[in-house]
Amino acid sequence: MASVFLRAARRSSLAQIRYVVPVRPGAGDGLVNRVYDQIERDFGMLAPPIALHSPAPDVLAAAWLMLRETLVATGRVDRPTKEAVGTAVSRGNACPYCVEVHSATLDGLTGGAGPVADPGRQQVVAWATNCATASSARSLVRVPFPAGHAAELIGVVVTFHYLNRMVNVFLRESPFPSGLPAPARGGLLRLLVRILRPVTRAPRRPGEAADLLPAAAVPEDLVWAAGSPHVVDAFARAAATVEAAVARWASASVRELVRTELAGWNGEPPGASRAWVSDAVSGLAAADRPAGRLALLTALASYQVSPAVVDDCRDAGLTDEALIELTSWASLLAARRVGGWTWDSLRSHREFSGKP
Repeated sequence: MASVFLRAARRSSLAQIRYVVPVRPGAGDGLVNRVYDQIERDFGMLAPPIALHSPAPDVLAAAWLMLRETLVATGRVDRPTKEAVGTAVSRGNACPYCVEVHSATLDGLTGGAGPVADPGRQQVVAWATNCATASSARSLVRVPFPAGHAAELIGVVVTFHYLNRMVNVFLRESPFPSGLPAPARGGLLRLLVRILRPVTRAPRRPGEAADLLPAAAVPEDLVWAAGSPHVVDAFARAAATVEAAVARWASASVRELVRTELAGWNGEPPGASRAWVSDAVSGLAAADRPAGRLALLTALASYQVSPAVVDDCRDAGLTDEALIELTSWASLLAARRVGGWTWDSLRSHREFSGKP
């Protein structure tokens, strides 16, 4: 019964992906199949937030590597705390899809108590929420976890800032059909969580996804991850892969514009309308503006990406692969910026001075 339900859930979940056509299980190349096999083994089902990356196999592997080695792999931080952090970040990023899925997973792991029953977990959730902006991160009064937990917890924060942006662009607001009544949706989600609970609770050895991508040097802005060998290795491999991929589709001018805008970004929303992005891309060549607009919106206001924005990119020649690689790069760049100011706020406290 459980396997039948999971197969049905997999079919319906992939149908939720918009703008690109995901690779169906068994229909991809060797790397896609390897990643899919690992997701179903370690996560319990083919999660759409990762599967949506499948038109770009290397980037698919990068997204899974980051999620696995932060949220899924067994480390110093327990899975319920990491799920609570992921839920908090998703709520702050206005990503209802991720909030619905990960809050249900958290309830399944804690018997419905969520973070409420554990004061220490509540404090970690408050910290993760405050990481959303540079100014709120700097207001940290005390560090609510041991220094040895920093790499994994910042890793979860960065991973969810990345995934929330990709989900906001490529998935609907709920993992269930829009016409499904709320009580039925809640019941199905609780059933799915119950079926997946043994997988969610099972220990997962760190580093088992590393060989999906080649080893890479660690960029300076990922210094926060150095306290965990498997986390720092995962992010180094993922960052190098995503950076190489975007160079195939985005001009140097587009990439420089996005980097410049993010360098001055403090986490605050850029504005209620999209006028800000029109101004920002006005200096680009006309042929570069669609890609520049999509990349900036994804990084700074992913909820503002509309079909018209994607259609303009299609008219400019961007394929499914290009759309994924461009938005992945923009999402990860923004998420890394959040990781940077989060680490800086921790280092201002004595217990985090010196090496990570």
